[in-house]
Amino acid sequence: MTRMISPRRRMLRTFLRNKTSVAGAALALAMILVAVLAPWISPYNPLKQNVYYRFTPPEASHPLGTDFYGCDILSRVLWGARVSLLVGTASVLLGMVFGMVLGMLAAYKGGRVESAIMRATDVMMSFPDEVFGIMIVVVLGSGLLKLVIAIAILMAPRFIRLAHAPTLSLKERDYVSAARAIGVSDARIITKHILPNIFGELLVMGTLWVGTAIRLEANLSFLGLGVPPPTPTWGNMIRTGMDHLTDAWWVSVFPGVAILLTVFAFNLMGDGLRDVTDPKLRA
Repeated sequence: MTRMISPRRRMLRTFLRNKTSVAGAALALAMILVAVLAPWISPYNPLKQNVYYRFTPPEASHPLGTDFYGCDILSRVLWGARVSLLVGTASVLLGMVFGMVLGMLAAYKGGRVESAIMRATDVMMSFPDEVFGIMIVVVLGSGLLKLVIAIAILMAPRFIRLAHAPTLSLKERDYVSAARAIGVSDARIITKHILPNIFGELLVMGTLWVGTAIRLEANLSFLGLGVPPPTPTWGNMIRTGMDHLTDAWWVSVFPGVAILLTVFAFNLMGDGLRDVTDPKLRA
């Protein structure tokens, strides 16, 4: 007798079969735990300065060394994870919500609504991410919340494009036409019949784009347009050490490694989620 496997268990088994994705998920979870537990596991106050230990190389008391002000690099990397992960995840979620709504609305309504939304999307995507990000941050100003909004605006056009194309196809399906014929509202059709069919792909790409958002935050912080000092972020830590790469390489290298590992982890995890949501890959 053949044993039936539930869809959730089948999806979990598909994800666990991809060992690299499991490793990525474990690494991403570790990064999140480090960010959450930073107040308890960091050996020093990340803002405490001690010029006596200025530019101390990695040693027992300071495993990752110290910076120009004598601040412990390990503590600042741990606390910087809070800002980078918060900005990365919050901006992608915010961009996904707005992009998903606008993309489905454009495809479902068509006409002038579609033309206006998609032409605005084309204009926004014609700029390089860093250049457009600088323009938005200059207008909004610096600060954590404003940085999240700026990167969310950068992410939204990607989700608009991603939600627009499948909605064009789904709105012509028989079950959507039948729902429209019996008087079901447009809002209910979108939320009950269209959104569930495209949400998986949006979630997968959102996971992949978390790494992109973290990189954008680091780039803007490196340029001095991110969260203002002395709050530690990986981007402004790299910027602080750029003038001392030859004599104090650890100031910039270790935050850069943290960015590399985080982006790598989310990309691997997103690859596994793609296998789970794509029926062809799952088969």
